Amino acid sequence: MKQLSDLKYSVLDLATVVEGKTPADTFRTSLTLAQHVEKLGFTRFWLAEHHNMISVASSATSVLIGYIAGGTTTLRVGSGGIMLPNHSPLVIAEQFGTLASLYPGRIDLGLGRAPGTDQVTAMAIRGERFNAAHDFPQDILKLQAFFSADNSSSRVRAIPGEGLDIPIWILGSSTDSARLAAAMGLPYAFASHFAPAQFLTAINIYRQNFKPSAVLASPYVIACLNVVAADTDEEATRLATSLQQMFVGVITGKPRLLQPPVNDIDEIWSDYEAEAVSQMLALSFVGGPEKIKEEMQDFLEKTQIDEVMMTSNIYDQQAKLHSYELFSKILKG
Repeated sequence: MKQLSDLKYSVLDLATVVEGKTPADTFRTSLTLAQHVEKLGFTRFWLAEHHNMISVASSATSVLIGYIAGGTTTLRVGSGGIMLPNHSPLVIAEQFGTLASLYPGRIDLGLGRAPGTDQVTAMAIRGERFNAAHDFPQDILKLQAFFSADNSSSRVRAIPGEGLDIPIWILGSSTDSARLAAAMGLPYAFASHFAPAQFLTAINIYRQNFKPSAVLASPYVIACLNVVAADTDEEATRLATSLQQMFVGVITGKPRLLQPPVNDIDEIWSDYEAEAVSQMLALSFVGGPEKIKEEMQDFLEKTQIDEVMMTSNIYDQQAKLHSYELFSKILKG
C-alpha cells in the first residue's frame, strides 16, 4: 500500500493575477514560487495555456516556461498543458526543442485537447483549423515523429527538437483522454482541480487499457488538486474563499482578478453558485496539516496515484508560499 511519503509532488501554476496587480507582477511571483518549491523538493512546475482570461497570465506558455526554467536549476518545468489543437505540431516541436536544448533534462510537454478559452477566442486562435481537436491523436503522432531521430531523412524537420528526449504527457478531464493516453502508452495527468466528476472512472479506464510503450512500461497517474494549507483549519477556510470567488466568476461568466479572502463566503454567493462551485471543487484539500494529512492518506488509498500536482490560488503571496511549504512537510511525513 502506498504511503504519502511515496508520492512525488509537483505544482500547477496558473500565473493567477491578483486584484491590484499586473501580469508583470504575476510573472515575478511565479518565479519566486518556483524557486521556493525547488528548495522544498517538488518535482515539477507546470504552467497552463489559457486565453482571454483576465486572471490567468500564462497565455504565452512556452515563453513563460523558459522564464521559470531560466530562474531555477533542478526543477522540471513544463506545460500543463499546451492545447495542441491551437498550434501546428511542428511549431510546438520547435518551441519545446528550443526549451529542451536550453534546459536539458528539465522540460515536460503536457498536451491537452481543449481550446483553453471560450469559443469566440478559440475561433480567433484557430481560424480555419477550428475543428482541429478532432486531429488531436494524429497531431500527437506528428509531434512524436518530429522529436524522433528517425525524422532526420524527412523533408520537414524540427530543428531544434529532433532526437531530443522530451517527455510527452496526456492531460484530460474526461474519459476520452484516458483512453487516448492508455492506447498511446503515455503518462496521464487528470484535471481533478476543476473537473473531479469523472476522475476515478477515467484513471480506472486508463489503467485497465494501458498498452506499454517505448517510453512507459506501466501506467502513471498525476492528480491535480486544489490545496489550501494553513496553520489552522479556520485560516485555511478563510484563505480558500479567494478560490471560491474565482470559481463563482467561472460559472457566472463574470471573471475577476483573484479577490482577497472574506470572512463569510455565504454573503457573496447564492445557493446555486455555492452548489455549482462545490461540485467543481470537490477534490480540494483545505485545512491545517493534520486535516490535510488525513484526507490525503484516504485519497491515496482510494486512488493509488503516482504523483500529486497541487495548485494553490491564494491571494496573499506569503500565505501561498506557506501553503506549499506545509504540503511538502505533510507528504514527507
